[in-house]
Amino acid sequence: MRKEWIGTDFYSVLGVRRNASAKEIKKAYRKLAREFHPDTNAGDDAAEARFKEVSEAYEVLGDEKNRTEYDQLQRMGPMAGGFGGPSRSGATSFEDLFQQTGAGDASFDVLGGIGDLFGGGRPRNRPGHDITTSLAISFHEGISGTTKQINVDGEMIKVRLPKGTDDGTKLRLRGKGGRGSTSASPRGDLYVTVQVGSHPIFERRGLDLLLDAPITFVEATLGAKITVPTLDGKVTLKIPAGTQPGKTFSVKGRGVIPEKGDPGNLLVTVDVVIPTKITPEQRSLLEKFQDNDEGPSPREHLGV
Repeated sequence: MRKEWIGTDFYSVLGVRRNASAKEIKKAYRKLAREFHPDTNAGDDAAEARFKEVSEAYEVLGDEKNRTEYDQLQRMGPMAGGFGGPSRSGATSFEDLFQQTGAGDASFDVLGGIGDLFGGGRPRNRPGHDITTSLAISFHEGISGTTKQINVDGEMIKVRLPKGTDDGTKLRLRGKGGRGSTSASPRGDLYVTVQVGSHPIFERRGLDLLLDAPITFVEATLGAKITVPTLDGKVTLKIPAGTQPGKTFSVKGRGVIPEKGDPGNLLVTVDVVIPTKITPEQRSLLEKFQDNDEGPSPREHLGV
């Protein structure tokens, strides 16, 4: 058994239950290691420290022998440090006792430290670790808001997501992270990154909704009124004559409606569709149009 394991909740560090399987522990470690790896967090001291914590936790819990030893150590409680062996003189000095119980640091309380040796002192009040996790929701759940539950060390924590929650939103739930060393110890915080699913036709950019709408070359040339979908119905969009491919039109207030504040807009980008097959009559009409076209060449700026 290793004294440095005392008072450290490696399960909370990895964000897994105490009865988690080896596969679950490995999966949690890989996810956190990727997130806090120094190669992807250059210059971030906090991320580097978190990576070291995660690696240390996996060295213990990822090894069956170490994990068994660690679990036994945790069940022993404050007396896990023991008194160790005698000094060279055959007796155990006060200095030896202090060092063996981890009481040799500057913050050691003499009376409390001696009490700890005989099980009557106050256990160290170590706060719990922060836990980082992700939460996947659907596109529509992000739009309308939802409440989800996350399993944190065997406890189901409710996470409320407001209307308009976007992909990548980060939430901090104070006091919902890993448990401390004692029942009186403050818990760590729970950090949740929201992953919002995609939609078959809409994309999001903040509170704005993006939509690609195809139109015919005749509609683009002559102008038209087309119908486009929204999140809660349909709207009519006026296409001016001479509209070019890639032109974007804004429909005010028909985007995402947040819990507070003004709604976003629906941004419709038109794509002019050129037919691949035409009838002889249509070809004849287009040829007449070409013969009567007196406008400048679209390639005039190329100097050819």
